[in-house]
Amino acid sequence: MTPEQTQVWLQHRSTIVVSQIAPTALLITTVALLQFGLADTALAVRVATAGILLASGILGALVQFQSATEAQALAASSESNSRDWLWVVKFITPAVFIVIYFALMVALFL
Repeated sequence: MTPEQTQVWLQHRSTIVVSQIAPTALLITTVALLQFGLADTALAVRVATAGILLASGILGALVQFQSATEAQALAASSESNSRDWLWVVKFITPAVFIVIYFALMVALFL
């Protein structure tokens, strides 16, 4: 990779990492708040919680997918093997979020 390509690659990696912070923090906070009675609050509060988690997860997944796709294209043009792990970011990470999201929805509403 050229120095310019390396810089772009590092920017994509940084974007992927940063895009995971908000959804992860919100999931952890929701689990913590469940311990203090979030599931017993008014329906509107629980629906708002679900919406905030969903919006954060969708936006995070979109950013991750786009950055991973661009990083894969960059790696392919430079014949780098670094792109081999990016499928995890594109598919596995959002799948894990979905499983955790649904588990939290069960805890909030059932």
